[in-house]
Amino acid sequence: MTHEIIIRGGNVVDGIGGEPVAGDVAIDNGMITEVGQISDRGDREFDAAGMIVAPGFIDMHTHLDAQIGWDRDLTPLSWHGVTTALMGNCGVTFAPCKPDDRPLLAGMMETVEDIPRESIMTGLPWDWEDYGGYLDSVDRLGPGINVAGMIGHAALRYFVMGQRAVEEQSTDAEREQMAAIVGEAIDRGAIGFSSNRYHAHKLPDGRAIPGTFADVRELEIIAMEVSKRNALFQSVGMNWDHMRQVADTAKPRMLFNSTLSGVRDDASGVQRRNAVEELSTGRDISGVAQVRGSGALMGLQALLPFRGKGWARLNKLAPEARLEAIRDADFRHQLIDEARAEKASWADPIWVHSLGNGESPDHSMGPHNNIVAMAKAAGEHWGETFLRLALESDGRVLFNYIGENQNLKALRDMFDGGRVFPGVGDAGAHVSMVMDAGWATFVLSHWVREEGLFTMGEGIRRMTSAPARILGLKDRGALKPGMRADITIFDAAKVAEGYPYRVTDFPGGAPRLTQKSIGYRGILVNGQFNVIDGELTGNHSGRVLRHVA
Repeated sequence: MTHEIIIRGGNVVDGIGGEPVAGDVAIDNGMITEVGQISDRGDREFDAAGMIVAPGFIDMHTHLDAQIGWDRDLTPLSWHGVTTALMGNCGVTFAPCKPDDRPLLAGMMETVEDIPRESIMTGLPWDWEDYGGYLDSVDRLGPGINVAGMIGHAALRYFVMGQRAVEEQSTDAEREQMAAIVGEAIDRGAIGFSSNRYHAHKLPDGRAIPGTFADVRELEIIAMEVSKRNALFQSVGMNWDHMRQVADTAKPRMLFNSTLSGVRDDASGVQRRNAVEELSTGRDISGVAQVRGSGALMGLQALLPFRGKGWARLNKLAPEARLEAIRDADFRHQLIDEARAEKASWADPIWVHSLGNGESPDHSMGPHNNIVAMAKAAGEHWGETFLRLALESDGRVLFNYIGENQNLKALRDMFDGGRVFPGVGDAGAHVSMVMDAGWATFVLSHWVREEGLFTMGEGIRRMTSAPARILGLKDRGALKPGMRADITIFDAAKVAEGYPYRVTDFPGGAPRLTQKSIGYRGILVNGQFNVIDGELTGNHSGRVLRHVA
């Protein structure tokens, strides 16, 4: 017998918890047909000697809802072993949407997720009204990786209630109408429903987005339709008492963000782990969290941390022009003087860490890359350190202002339990200030290889079959016959993130940060190679993964 593709001689990780085992993987018609020692030949044989062969990673928290309209490759996510991405998180989606409401939903996505409004308005086809129509539109675009979507509470509420959706409570009839629309969206393929009660997420006019203060009874009624179809209920900013209430009343499968926010001591990770375990006992509730310190990237390619006339002038320049400007000693001294002024910075430097100037970013958050410690060692103000390192790196260096997961020990302790999974890379969102889309690569390089928090088998499971179960995907997340051939092949000793850099490839030339990967030999989506040796092949074999009850 001859197979279409045989991945030959790799160390196979099954995705369900097994550790690497030497073997081969055969693929036919986009499906895995055999795993083990395969004597048959393949029309194409791919040498995976010395490599890990694993299921493709599943990203449970992206905002690619807009970017997919103009970037079928969905970079940088597709460079990092991810073969399936969940869109529609945080209650903000582009459907359901009446034609006249398109600018409002685009503006809401801009203020909540930092995706440029004009890119959204010009880069999407806007050929839908209901959520099923949005998924059909994405299908027609032909994505490079698989995507699944959730219908968002903010768009849903505005669709039903109009301007009343922002500040008023729904009527019984409106709640039933919302629930019916959610049920129809799931029947048309939505993986589930997403909600958002995070007060900081605002409309362009400064008011909270629709649904932030909705009565919990509204969520319960919607959750009943979600549960009836065995779909997913995702929440952001929902207090735990309300999560319990919705879970106990409607009994949906639930997913919430569990990133450690604010200043945390060493004990906070254990406290969160225990709290999540208590919350999930007797309930199908799972957490997902960012895998390292995150917040906002600063540098000549990204945000500038200081206020003042000179800094305002610098901020208006393109990165190359910024570099040229700070080479002028007089201007640089003006910037340093302004940086020394009281309340000159919006960022507390104690939480600012340099990512270094190497091939990969340094996310270790130690004294060696803390900008306060670096400035003290050099006998200078940290603004001077910021500018000096920018000059020495020809404008390449970036600094991470860490607002979430500020204590890596606490983060480790939280992940050490079994109910919080790695993710929240926010791919497609906060594009000018955050670059966490390489989260899966960081899990492999840091939490598996360097820290040993997870074995290879367990680390892979948490990024494959575990999220597949949460999303309700029954044919992905494991390497076994009969499963879809979403596969990633990488060098466990070398896999790492590339250094973030700025591009201007959004519609209208809007900038964003992106990053390549290191150590990926091949990535397959539905049995076709999407990436070989870190480069895209031009294949677009992804599909919209629709809910199956």
